[in-house]
Amino acid sequence: MVKSMTGFGRGEHSDGKRTVTAEVRSVNHRYCDISVRLPRRYGFVEEHVRAVVKERVRRGKIDVSFLIDSVAADDARVRLNMAAAEQYVSNLRALQERFDLGGGIDLGLLAGMPDIMKQSPDTENEEEIRAVFETALRRALLRFDGMRAAEGAGLSEDIRARGERIAVCVGEIEGFAPEIVRAYADKLRERIRELVGGEIELPEERIACEAALFADKSNITEELVRLKSHLRQLGSILSEDGETIGKKLDFLAQEFNREANTIGAKANDLRITKRMLEMKSEIEKIREQIQNIE
Repeated sequence: MVKSMTGFGRGEHSDGKRTVTAEVRSVNHRYCDISVRLPRRYGFVEEHVRAVVKERVRRGKIDVSFLIDSVAADDARVRLNMAAAEQYVSNLRALQERFDLGGGIDLGLLAGMPDIMKQSPDTENEEEIRAVFETALRRALLRFDGMRAAEGAGLSEDIRARGERIAVCVGEIEGFAPEIVRAYADKLRERIRELVGGEIELPEERIACEAALFADKSNITEELVRLKSHLRQLGSILSEDGETIGKKLDFLAQEFNREANTIGAKANDLRITKRMLEMKSEIEKIREQIQNIE
């Protein structure tokens, strides 16, 4: 299935103690880059969140964020760091004595010191909390994946349509190709007549030999066969299920471009050149669309 690398999804879950809202959004990226934002007290959930996201996403820059609302008092545990408080008091008294300072150490001053009071979930509830986060995240990912799949379907349809236009150009070039050698031979005869007039009999064997050499140099049969093969592969890749296909399509687009350039270099015919330029235009548009595909 074709999926876009751009998407957004939101999911929510409550276990009676807390309500967790997860948001997942992504943009194009060459690799899989996952950024997780959550409150510091829930930092232990981050690696699990990354693992869950990687189950669904292969490429893109993915931002995952969480909003947590506590709905039960026992979810918020404030712990007193007595060791830190003792060190603050000791250090403040040392400063007071060293610099002969006045004033006292009161509760307000001490309570405002970093790390004196810490809010954190009970360690025995980590699995319970992790499960709430995961449920909210999976609900967000379900909507996120739905948006990516919808956009991917549109991208796939556009690429298929452009592939069909390339196929039309290939068919027309195939029809023009046999005429190139005949046209070259006629032009060669006309040129010789202009140079020598009607006094000398035209060397048909020599003309045939020159035409054969030209035909060999301008032969684009292999390139047309490969283009047809690439078109079949394009349809096959777009129909794949459960695969990351963006990189495959990017490589295939490069091969399309290579064959089109070779045809343009070989074919000495304005009609073929025109079709080749049309193909290159469609190939470039395909490459632009592929940059959005996972």
